[in-house]
Amino acid sequence: MNLAMVYLMVGQGGQGGGGFQFVFLGLMILVFWLFMIRPQSKKAKLQKQFMQNLQKGDKIVTIAGIHGTVNKVNDDGTFMLEINPGSYIKMEKSAVSMEMTTNINKAPAPIK
Repeated sequence: MNLAMVYLMVGQGGQGGGGFQFVFLGLMILVFWLFMIRPQSKKAKLQKQFMQNLQKGDKIVTIAGIHGTVNKVNDDGTFMLEINPGSYIKMEKSAVSMEMTTNINKAPAPIK
């Protein structure tokens, strides 16, 4: 069975149903954008804003699971992380886990 026979069997051969195909394709692209692209770009924007707002004294968790406090923020996209009193390591801002950091910084729920 060749491609022309499949096209005729679907009912689009010579009957002018091409407008519906374009509308359907447009709707598929819209749904894809709403559920895939838009949320990812929103999350990336929040992550970038979160990294730019790092300040001295913030308690953070890195994507490797290292807990510490920001001691100094450098202009080159890095910061000094104090993991123990007097122990510092230099980290990239992109290594901070936004989800884990917000989880450790929010107030614990009261026990009922």
